[in-house]
Amino acid sequence: MGTKQGPRTPREKYGEELRLRRIAAGLTQEALSEMVVCSPTLISHYEAGRRLPSPEDAQRIDRALGTDGFFARWLEDLDPAFARYFTDVAELEQEATEIRQYGASLIPGLLQTKEYSRAVFQAYRPNYTAEELDELVVSRANRARLLDKPSAPVAWTLLDEGALRRTVGGPQVMADQLHKVADMAEAGRLRLHVLTLASGAHALLESMVYLLSFADAAPLAWVEGLRTGRMLDDPAVVAGCHTSYTLALSDAASRQESVALVRSIAEEHEHAQHREHHR
Repeated sequence: MGTKQGPRTPREKYGEELRLRRIAAGLTQEALSEMVVCSPTLISHYEAGRRLPSPEDAQRIDRALGTDGFFARWLEDLDPAFARYFTDVAELEQEATEIRQYGASLIPGLLQTKEYSRAVFQAYRPNYTAEELDELVVSRANRARLLDKPSAPVAWTLLDEGALRRTVGGPQVMADQLHKVADMAEAGRLRLHVLTLASGAHALLESMVYLLSFADAAPLAWVEGLRTGRMLDDPAVVAGCHTSYTLALSDAASRQESVALVRSIAEEHEHAQHREHHR
């Protein structure tokens, strides 16, 4: 098996330099993590170029390694887009071997049609231009190409029935969106299950969660709220998130029932569109 010929991206260069400086200081990842006050898993992701440290963590790394502000200054020179709260997830999911997504009130971004994405972005912004919406929609569509790749990760998708019934962008947009989800499930591009309203309380009722697994690194979990999100890397916490996902999955409809329900609700949206058209 061939080895990677040196770092390629700014993140990978940053991570490789961190690894070399850590080794030169005679520290293990575990020892450095104790000094930085984070998990060893997080140090491994920094060194692999999967994530960048926060400014505070970069300062603690400099203190631990005696590098006189080197890593904190370098961090400031990297692409400012990395500071946006979802950037880590968008990059990490490209390397994932398995993703587990949960759509509580919305269809997850990787599955969205352009029209659905546009309606979501428009609702989030009190002031917007068509050009801004176009850029956001194109960015999300490019991200969604992940599931078209031959090496696409196994994509478990758990959708709340409420996300299927909420009319985002109008009845026809919803019908097209749900048919796309069902088409992807039937084509084997995702494992689809629906948590019906009749299933009542379930283990993911309180939060959206996105789980990422990798071939050569510990799994991660991402939880998100309004204009914010948090990456979870503590092994016990991530394991708990996986358990919650599995519990919720056990309350969901079967794959066949789920696809049929998605198709049925899509037809309901189509009928609503037909009624609106003939008013």
